[in-house]
Amino acid sequence: MEPKLVLLDLDGTLHERGKAVPGAAGAVVKLRRAGHTVRVFTNTDSQAEATLVARIRRSGIPVALGEVFTPVVAAKRILPPDARVLVLADRAVRDDLATHARLAGPAEATHVVIGDCRQSLSYQGLDAAFRAVRAGAELLAFQHGPYFRAADGDHLDTGAIVAAIEFATGKTARILGKPSPDFLRLAARDTPGALWVVGDDRTTDILMANEAGATAVQVRTGKYTDQAQSDDLPQPTHTIDSVADLPALLALG
Repeated sequence: MEPKLVLLDLDGTLHERGKAVPGAAGAVVKLRRAGHTVRVFTNTDSQAEATLVARIRRSGIPVALGEVFTPVVAAKRILPPDARVLVLADRAVRDDLATHARLAGPAEATHVVIGDCRQSLSYQGLDAAFRAVRAGAELLAFQHGPYFRAADGDHLDTGAIVAAIEFATGKTARILGKPSPDFLRLAARDTPGALWVVGDDRTTDILMANEAGATAVQVRTGKYTDQAQSDDLPQPTHTIDSVADLPALLALG
């Protein structure tokens, strides 16, 4: 069997409502034993890379630094060395970005980066981002999701905040996470093998896979039920009950 590069979504695929999906850890182990390369790629934009890796490992899923790709990772690789960045995100992410770019206010910012800011969102922060973009700063968004799922239910996501700045400035944000093809290339870089993308969201995971010519696998966890009746959304190559069924599917070739 030809080894594959398997990109696994996190929330809704490996994790659901804050806990590992039953069989997810075992599936990752089986895939690696079969010779496949496994990476996690997620639109999670609330944590620094090392913190997120530690959280995934605590759930029993074996991953290491360099195997988890987030919009925060993408930003650190995309921002130029001389960037002056106004970051509309919570402290952990601001501190992480500050190791790669100089943080700045609205008058001198060359880039505005918007991420998860549920712990720090204020009118002053929104207004600063608005003013910086109006003054010519490039608007970057970690992701454009309207909502995310947590253990206690659904919550407003980064896309709603990005939409406010886009509406007020008339500018369109460059999306750093899914479904950006740049994000897919980052996660798949320098790795041979046919590409398989596995996720629960047809508007991001499946859309991205289809546009890249990858094999798209949708799981019936996460957002699957919300989208099941939407015939106008991208269709996957395969649909499985959960990520636990993935090794058997790949064994079929």
